[in-house]
Amino acid sequence: MNEFLSWLLDTVQAVDPVVRTIVAGVAMMFETSVLVGLIVPGDTIVIVAGTAVASPLEGVVLVAAVIAGSLVGESIGFWLGRTLGPALQRSRLGRRVGEANWARADRYLARRGGPAIFLSRFLPVLHSLVPLTVGMSGMRYRRFLAWTLPACAIWASAYVGVAAAAAGAYRDLASELHHAGY
Repeated sequence: MNEFLSWLLDTVQAVDPVVRTIVAGVAMMFETSVLVGLIVPGDTIVIVAGTAVASPLEGVVLVAAVIAGSLVGESIGFWLGRTLGPALQRSRLGRRVGEANWARADRYLARRGGPAIFLSRFLPVLHSLVPLTVGMSGMRYRRFLAWTLPACAIWASAYVGVAAAAAGAYRDLASELHHAGY
């Protein structure tokens, strides 16, 4: 098992850091826009990319790309909600989300307002629905951005940081065990 994990970490690390960073940013853009987050596993891609961070600079650039991708995706979701709104909800993909999830996102936003936008970044399914719902609600884009930007920054830093730390700790432990003859 540990040989497989080492191989997997080495394989990810062998991918060009620029490619890993672009893929993670684009995955987050897709995850947070137009309900694609229900299909594209952006969170997982960010974690995998984070395991290959080899320097503080790589980590900072990856976090910046993930923040940028998240903001672009959430902005697309917001503007689609603003312009297409109910038509998107009635679409085939919108029906797959389910009326209960749409209603849940709407209630969540109505009850919590700005903090709902912030917290939705950390909640599965809602982080794909809330930008659309906010766009449909009539909230100003600047207010939406003021709540989503810090959430994206905290989320990206946490995911990349934890993934990089876990992979580094695993590599250190594997090295120590290897030198000890295990």
